[in-house]
Amino acid sequence: MSATDILRQDHLKIKRLEKIILKCYQDLYAGRNIPLSDIEKINFVIAEFLDSIHYSREEDSYFACVASYDSLKDEIRKFMIEHEFSRRIAKNINKYLQEWKNGKDSREPVARFLRTYSIYLEDHLKKEDEFFNKAEAQIISKEEEQAMYEQFQSVMAVSTKMETILQQIDYLEKQDWFVS
Repeated sequence: MSATDILRQDHLKIKRLEKIILKCYQDLYAGRNIPLSDIEKINFVIAEFLDSIHYSREEDSYFACVASYDSLKDEIRKFMIEHEFSRRIAKNINKYLQEWKNGKDSREPVARFLRTYSIYLEDHLKKEDEFFNKAEAQIISKEEEQAMYEQFQSVMAVSTKMETILQQIDYLEKQDWFVS
């Protein structure tokens, strides 16, 4: 197992979340009800997994390692911009979700920003997977892969948080609105 493998595994989990987000916004646009608590769980996974764990792994370790070889810097810069775009979308999902919880009908903006996030994820993950292939084949040494892998694995709080996140994704995949 390598650092790149962990990031690819993250992407598989994110693709599961993307399917949930897709179904959620489609149902919202169709006028079906999704429990706000389920949308909060989606919001939680976006904030805690994508931003706090996955982007941190990429930005703080992986991209820094690749950039140290003066390689793929343009791609890394674009990914950093896309990560910031993702954070802004997530902030809007949270903003309109809180309004909705407080009694304002914010179904449409929640659905719109979930849709935007789903489109972003599909595009972004495809580009990053190609980037990982290049970085792994051409740039990062086995020793660097191992060192980053050990760093990713050593943060116990991340392991605990990942368990909670996977439980949330499992829960959402079993909900009637998602399964139907």
